[in-house]
Amino acid sequence: MDTQNKPDSDSTTDVTSGRPLVVGPPQPSPPYPIFVSGPVVKGYGRGGKQLGIPTANLPEHTVDAALQNIPIGVYYGWAQVIGDGVVRPMVMSLGWNPYFKNQKRSGEVHIIHGFDDDFYGKEMRVAILAFVRDERDYACLEDLVKDIQFDIRVALVSLQREEYCKIKDDLFFSIS
Repeated sequence: MDTQNKPDSDSTTDVTSGRPLVVGPPQPSPPYPIFVSGPVVKGYGRGGKQLGIPTANLPEHTVDAALQNIPIGVYYGWAQVIGDGVVRPMVMSLGWNPYFKNQKRSGEVHIIHGFDDDFYGKEMRVAILAFVRDERDYACLEDLVKDIQFDIRVALVSLQREEYCKIKDDLFFSIS
């Protein structure tokens, strides 16, 4: 077994990437949590098709209004699609996606769950809890996908902490 690529169970840093597996303070700290909601809109269609990591896009006006005061980058937290009812872990890219040279800033949420169908037009609620990393450009698509997969690991590990788990039960997710 190759133990060089296995994260050290006593460490919060991945041996291969050198990036921390746990990010954010022990509990969400201002400006977090940030609660946003809006209907899922069509994006560029790259998340699921090109990357194998489908995203649910927030409307442009939601991104511009609610998220204008936080840095461009990757975040983690919780998300819920109304009608599904389950609050699930998520990672979100907020930015310009330089690899794809986007002309508009976007908020793309990857809910960490294998949905059978898309849910365009359905209301999505998102609780942003912590910053993972800055937005980056990549030399190749493979590097981008590897970084996103690591962001997902970071989210899953970081969200296991008690104070982050409590946000799943916030009234925001139970308002009908």
